[in-house]
Amino acid sequence: MAVFGVLAAVMGAVGLAAPDALLIVMGFAPGAGSRRAEGDHTLVFLTASSMAALNMGVYYVLAALSDWKAFFRWTVPFRLLTCTVFTLAVISGRAPAGFLGVGLWEGIGAVVTGAVLRLESRRAAGSGRAEACVS
Repeated sequence: MAVFGVLAAVMGAVGLAAPDALLIVMGFAPGAGSRRAEGDHTLVFLTASSMAALNMGVYYVLAALSDWKAFFRWTVPFRLLTCTVFTLAVISGRAPAGFLGVGLWEGIGAVVTGAVLRLESRRAAGSGRAEACVS
C-alpha cells in the first residue's frame, strides 16, 4: 500500500509540474508546442486528476503507516472497477493502448492487496487457534 501510495503521489506531482511528461508516460501524444487549441481542456483534466492522484497517494501512505486494514479492503473492489473501466476505454478506442498499463497496474494492485489481506487473515485465524490449543 505504501509503495502504491508513493507512486501515485509522485505521478500526481509529475502531472502537476510537467503535464506533458505524464501524457507521454500514459501513452498519449502531448500537444505540439505549449499552445493548445481553443476548447482543449486537457490541462484542466490533467490538473484535476493529478491533484486527485497526489491526494490519493498521501491517503494510501497514511493508511499504510497506520496499518488500516479496513481501508485496504475497501480499495480492492474499487481498484478492480478502475481496471475494468480503463481496460474497456482502451478496447473501445477511447484511450490509446498505452493507457492499458494504468488499468493493469490497478488490477494487479487490487489482486495482490486482496491476496495479502486473505493470507494475513488466515494466519491470524490460525495463530488464534494455536494459542487456544496451548492454553
